[in-house]
Amino acid sequence: MAGSFTYQRTIVGYHGCDRAVGERVLLDGGALKPSDNDYDWLGRGIYFWEHGPKRAREFAEWKHARREIGEPFVLGAYIHLGRCFDLTDTAATGLLGIYFERLVQQLAAHGQSLPENRAAGSHDLDLVLRRRDCAVLNFALSELDLDGLRHDTVRGVFTEGPEAFPGARIFSKTHVQIAVRNPECIVGYFRPAEGDGAS
Repeated sequence: MAGSFTYQRTIVGYHGCDRAVGERVLLDGGALKPSDNDYDWLGRGIYFWEHGPKRAREFAEWKHARREIGEPFVLGAYIHLGRCFDLTDTAATGLLGIYFERLVQQLAAHGQSLPENRAAGSHDLDLVLRRRDCAVLNFALSELDLDGLRHDTVRGVFTEGPEAFPGARIFSKTHVQIAVRNPECIVGYFRPAEGDGAS
């Protein structure tokens, strides 16, 4: 199926969270809770920054500044991508246009309109509330599930933040993100070493 890639590949991901959550996962074998916000960039899943410990730390510190978590913490994980809906490949992004049209038709039949991607504030140039993207991805992946093509992970690269230098098309917060839909793909967790950007 176009857009589906069975990756016999394991990547390292980093999850920014509250220390109590991270310690519980490491010490007690607890599980991370999947995110199911209507603005999540890759739809439902457990989110990781691929090979991005510093970015995970920045995210945890941002959550702390908003008083959403206590002590910032970074949890490392080995993730087997399995069947991945990889948005870095046109085979996957090409499918999204098809499912977008189907979702628009389905919503219209019920008198509803598609949500929009929106800014979280006056200084948000990245439209971080990705409600349209989230709706289309969740719909597409649900439809693929019904066709017997259940995806374990979703992977996307995002340009974000101000330009790295004047006139650049390189942006300061560009990152690769993974949303794990099948928790069995998380092979194991670890505490990142000092000095790798996570602390």
